[in-house]
Amino acid sequence: MWTEFKAFLVTTNALALALAVILGLALAAVVNSLVKDIIMPPVGLALGKVDFQNLYLDLTGKGYPSLKAAQDAGAATINYGVFITQCITFVIVAFVVFLIGRRFIKPVPMRACPRCAMDIPVAATRCPQCTAEIGAAA
Repeated sequence: MWTEFKAFLVTTNALALALAVILGLALAAVVNSLVKDIIMPPVGLALGKVDFQNLYLDLTGKGYPSLKAAQDAGAATINYGVFITQCITFVIVAFVVFLIGRRFIKPVPMRACPRCAMDIPVAATRCPQCTAEIGAAA
């Protein structure tokens, strides 16, 4: 059973996926700190000393002084400041992943199948869509 499990890990790239998840979580923690501690304070200052973490809509109408006070009282709130911060975090994470992917993942050169016009790799000798025999690329 152990050798079968080792073979599963190696052949299915499960280990690589696990490492990618761990690195992704570490990257997310760094980006969360970057957004919360470095980017949002100057943005809030530029917008008139706005604390995005404290922007909320109190649905009870009682007028709590802060989001924490409203949450401690169990009030229903819409926390749009936290949502804005999370959206900025997502954009930064997506951009960093794009940069990493662009640097390390090279696109496979493609060509059109002469029979069905589907994109296929240049090195392909048979179209996976229509199964036409295709000679080597010129």
